[in-house]
Amino acid sequence: MKPIGYWLNRTDQALTRSMGSLLAEHGLTRIAWQVLNVVQDAAPHAAQVAHATHVVHVAQAAQDSGPPAGDRDVLTVLAANADAATLTATVEAVLAGGWATRPEPDRLALTGDGRARLAGVTERVHAFRDLATAGIAPEEYRTAVSVLERMTRNLESPPAS
Repeated sequence: MKPIGYWLNRTDQALTRSMGSLLAEHGLTRIAWQVLNVVQDAAPHAAQVAHATHVVHVAQAAQDSGPPAGDRDVLTVLAANADAATLTATVEAVLAGGWATRPEPDRLALTGDGRARLAGVTERVHAFRDLATAGIAPEEYRTAVSVLERMTRNLESPPAS
């Protein structure tokens, strides 16, 4: 059996290559995809309407109401994925590409066209994720992610000697 590092590298390369190709078909990079998702998800409370003792998700409410994302939101949420200069350039790229607009200074919101295009990309990404996890039971997937998360924590903050 090959060691976990071998499979981590192979999996990362395969995911990155495949996702990159998929997103490039839509004029996006992986970081642009992530920026657009931060912008889309900026108002999660607007997408949830309390109804009695449960929460009903209302997708249209998320699209039509709630505060727009700020540049700071993008920088904060995606800090582990890219440096500030890359994120700032990516924000400018999604603005220039018509995916997003600035409803007010330092705020971002999807355009109607951007929202529609993002929905199409999202469908493709879901199909990609289904392909990547084919033959893997949900419990197996959760176990794999949990093990990798613990290994990362072990290595990022090793116990004091």
